[in-house]
Amino acid sequence: METIRKPWKLVQKSRFSHSISSHLRNPSLQIDNEINRITKLINDHPFSENQSLFLQQIPPSILSAHLIENVLGRLFSGHSNGLKAYEFFKFSLRHSESFKPTSDSFEKTLHILTRMKYFDKSWELMEDIQLKYPHLLTLKSMSIFLSRFAKFQSFDETLEAFERLEKRVFVGRVFGVEEFNVLLKAFCLQRQMKEAKAVFRKMYSRFTPNTQTLTILLLGFKETGNVNAVELFYHEMIKRGFKPNVVTYNIRIDAYCKKRSFGDAVRVFEEMEKLGMLPTIETITTLIHGAGVVRDVHKARELFDGIFVRNLEPDTGAYNALISSIVKSKDFNSAVKLMDEMEEKGVGYDNVTYHTVFSGFVKSNLIDDVCRLYRRMADKQFVPKSCTVVMLMKYFCENQRVELGLELWDYLVMNGSCPHGHAVDHLVTSLCSCGEVDTAHECLKQLVERGRHPNEGGYRVLERRRPDCQFELVLYIDIKPTKLEDQCVWILEYWD
Repeated sequence: METIRKPWKLVQKSRFSHSISSHLRNPSLQIDNEINRITKLINDHPFSENQSLFLQQIPPSILSAHLIENVLGRLFSGHSNGLKAYEFFKFSLRHSESFKPTSDSFEKTLHILTRMKYFDKSWELMEDIQLKYPHLLTLKSMSIFLSRFAKFQSFDETLEAFERLEKRVFVGRVFGVEEFNVLLKAFCLQRQMKEAKAVFRKMYSRFTPNTQTLTILLLGFKETGNVNAVELFYHEMIKRGFKPNVVTYNIRIDAYCKKRSFGDAVRVFEEMEKLGMLPTIETITTLIHGAGVVRDVHKARELFDGIFVRNLEPDTGAYNALISSIVKSKDFNSAVKLMDEMEEKGVGYDNVTYHTVFSGFVKSNLIDDVCRLYRRMADKQFVPKSCTVVMLMKYFCENQRVELGLELWDYLVMNGSCPHGHAVDHLVTSLCSCGEVDTAHECLKQLVERGRHPNEGGYRVLERRRPDCQFELVLYIDIKPTKLEDQCVWILEYWD
């Protein structure tokens, strides 16, 4: 059997290289290279060495708001160790004489920490920001924190967190209906409508509800997938004097589309137009998705073409919706042509673009097409999100193409991304089954050296094949959010 090359010996291909002269001619390319270098630097080194490493390798003169935001964005999308991202952000604050820290960089750091359930560090970060840069504290940062807190913590703990934010973080800010709406939305986005109801009952007398409050509750019902609840609540809102807007109609249209009731979605759309409300690009995109769900490609294309008639410009989301509809019909050539059209018109790809087309190829078992699209993605130095990485790694490994899985691993590590634990499980298991136990051990070792905990599954597979393997780590099991069983309608009692 052909020996599989080791991931740490990957030689970067010429298509990824750039000449020094081109660097000098293109300042933006220099910045991009610094973003790549710093992201890889953070991912490749142990957590304990980060501060001294930053001082040695990152001259404060190169720090800028743009660079910091993009490095943190890469760390977030690559599921890097949240504590290392936090240390980098703190480093940037210590050397912020030449630039002003932005809300975006703070919010990304907070998002990384809360996603990994580092709530103690999140409190530490917010309270530190409150003392030094209180202007960075926004409703968005509050929403990021409370949404994750509501997902992983109890109802009472979330209410206590809201009170702590008011007293110790957003000091001097008088909490009103906007902050109340953020708390309400945190529960609604997690489909925790019983908790949302309890919050509303407990606090509505203190915070007078507004139009956004009702829209958030409507969104919550939509998230549960209960179309009847959406419509009942909507009509109750109208009955009590609420004037619907485009956002309200978008929520109703989306609710019907996701339940495969495309005809009802079109009916609501027509109702909206009769009232003289101009649809937004989000409205049309939602309908295109709905047409795709019911496999009506002709209608999806008609809606997309109608974007231009309405003097709107299709964005990445609109193209993604049409591509999704076409992929469902297995017209992959047309999907690839749409990607070409996006490129010609300067409409950027995002992870949804790649994931949608990859998933179509994977489901149809078109491995050559998967490889071609993978090369296209790699040529653009695009780093996919975890859901795409896991899908590709699983596909390669289940089809006995572990060398492609290892190449994907190389590509991610080379670009400063730390692969998701489930992707690592697939790769380690496949390598062990091929007899490449040492290579599997090195992959897992790389993961641990980057400050990430491997999943127990992959670790145990390797341990059975190589009992002497030892890592200084603590295995853990992710806490799963509580799922609601009761999605009943509770309407009239709110306003009585």
